[in-house]
Amino acid sequence: MTLNLQHARLALAAVGLALTCMTGSAFAQAPAPNYRVRETFNVGDTVYVRALTIEKGTNTIWVGTSTGVHEIDLTTRKPRNTFTRADGLANEYVFAVGIDSQGYKWFGTNAGGASRYKDGKWKTYFPMHGLADYWIYSYANDKDGNLWIGTWAGVNHYNVKTGEFKKYVKELINEWVYGLDVDAKGRAWFATEGGVSMFDGKTWKSWTHKDGLGAPNAEQLPASSNTGLGTRSRHDLTTMEHGQPTYNPNYSFAMHIDPQGDAWVGTWGGGVARFDGKNWKNYNSKDGLVGNIVYSMAQDKQGVFWFGTDKGVSRFDGKTWRSFTTKEGLLDSHVYTIAAADNGDVWVGTRRGVAVIGK
Repeated sequence: MTLNLQHARLALAAVGLALTCMTGSAFAQAPAPNYRVRETFNVGDTVYVRALTIEKGTNTIWVGTSTGVHEIDLTTRKPRNTFTRADGLANEYVFAVGIDSQGYKWFGTNAGGASRYKDGKWKTYFPMHGLADYWIYSYANDKDGNLWIGTWAGVNHYNVKTGEFKKYVKELINEWVYGLDVDAKGRAWFATEGGVSMFDGKTWKSWTHKDGLGAPNAEQLPASSNTGLGTRSRHDLTTMEHGQPTYNPNYSFAMHIDPQGDAWVGTWGGGVARFDGKNWKNYNSKDGLVGNIVYSMAQDKQGVFWFGTDKGVSRFDGKTWRSFTTKEGLLDSHVYTIAAADNGDVWVGTRRGVAVIGK
């Protein structure tokens, strides 16, 4: 059964979010043979799942899609709420879900600004309120409980106590910001369309492919036209140029800081890049990564990395790789978002729905 958000309330009243149990096959050379695609949740053949955010305090996973957002109970797998424009979302295409230190849920939309929700009350922020842009792609909390917001026209730092927005644009290597994370020292890291930037509260630093970001173009793919200099309509997160895969290692989608303080970056065609503060190390399909366009990443409680690519999911424990594709049960090859739950489940968002990888 497929759940379309247009009929979400009827489905909620009836049987909830559709669940299909899948059994995945293990690669012969793959580690962790017990892992498989254990469940899938369908949301509609033309619907994209762009955001997965776990709220531990309520045992919830928030699922942001191209037609609204679901609040799902992690234990029962049943939906608690479904929100669309009729409920308070400024735009039903949700690219990011953030949860701030005061428990507000922030829904970053595609051209609709940021809609904030808590206890049944909504508030939407636009550039007229201080938001950098109408296109919102990422959130991250800092050590003081304030919120960083990544947009297509720079980043905001939002003070949760005063409600003040600070905007940074020229300081970034590129204003088109997709990924965000904050390290243990309080430094904010930004994955942009033109490279990586870092802000320590006083000074800014940036890195590009010339500094080591992104693996070489081993497949000799044509250069991508996504450079940050074109029109907004061109930025649709497609991975093809005239029917062929493209390459732009500066174009960074995902950002994650590991417990050791290393920055991990997902690039467009350059695979995964790891920065230890001095040197870059890159991983691509020659190393075991299933696809070289990396949209998303997460690290589970055991420290294992999960990378969402244009060809499926790769699990990396620091030494060995294991990949999951549509052959193993994913609903689609393009994995836009990943969330790792404390119980070991890894939630994967694609077109058509969500898959759960676990033992």
